[in-house]
Amino acid sequence: MAHTDHQTTRRGLRREIAGTIGLLTDEHDFRAMRRYRSFTFDDHATYLKQVEDLLRTRAAQGSHTTVALFDPQEYAEFCEETGLIPDLPSSRTRFTAELAATGPTLPYEGQPLTDLVPALVDEAVRQATWEYATTLLARLGACGSCGEDIGRAAFTHAADLVVRILDTAPPGEHHLVCSITGTPETLVCALHSNENTDGAVQLDEAEALEFTTVLALGIATRGPGGLVMRTSAPGTTDRIYGWRLRGDGLEPLTAGEVFDAYCTDVDSGDLISPESDVDYCVPPDLGPEGQTPRHGH
Repeated sequence: MAHTDHQTTRRGLRREIAGTIGLLTDEHDFRAMRRYRSFTFDDHATYLKQVEDLLRTRAAQGSHTTVALFDPQEYAEFCEETGLIPDLPSSRTRFTAELAATGPTLPYEGQPLTDLVPALVDEAVRQATWEYATTLLARLGACGSCGEDIGRAAFTHAADLVVRILDTAPPGEHHLVCSITGTPETLVCALHSNENTDGAVQLDEAEALEFTTVLALGIATRGPGGLVMRTSAPGTTDRIYGWRLRGDGLEPLTAGEVFDAYCTDVDSGDLISPESDVDYCVPPDLGPEGQTPRHGH
């Protein structure tokens, strides 16, 4: 009887343990891990199926699992820095535990791996974009004429602009995209928000932080860039409008400029048929703060 109690307790404890699985999302990364003799998988498709089976089994047992993006190059660097032997399963476990705290992760909620993998890659790109923009902002230092921290001032201004953009948007679901092309790497970031019937705006705080950081970098560097807003609401046509970055403010795009941006293939330059039930329009007035330069740096 006591033995049965111990088994039941152990099973209960297993359900209490939240696990993390490091996932090799593409063939290239999978091949890179095959150089380790202790990594016993031969085929990426089979590996993905076995991971999915394990995730389903854990979910059926009531266990919560987080899936992390496993990068072989980062793993090799981690082992070098920590003195771990890369060709050991225990080293991979240590790295995965580190990923759970710092890397891009998503909870497994029963979704097929074909949905989870692209979402995990998107999360990794989001995190890398935010880290890169944060690093560049921090390097800008102080304004030569007023001594204020350029990155911090730009972030405050960007946060004000995001609030104004959402406050002036028509009711509905909003999809806001910011692209900055004046930095060494072109940065693209998206922000989704939804307006309740009582007018309260709901958005993901981490996504809002990342978006504001990228916009702040564009403001601080005064590089080419822009924002496009798409609003969807039941019973109405979608509204699309936008701004270009000008100085350290925003300049409204004309309806024709928005139409051209949406109806031109980025790679080929060819025209694309416009969507039906979409209104390409001029953005609402953000007020003087949207266009006022803040610094002389």
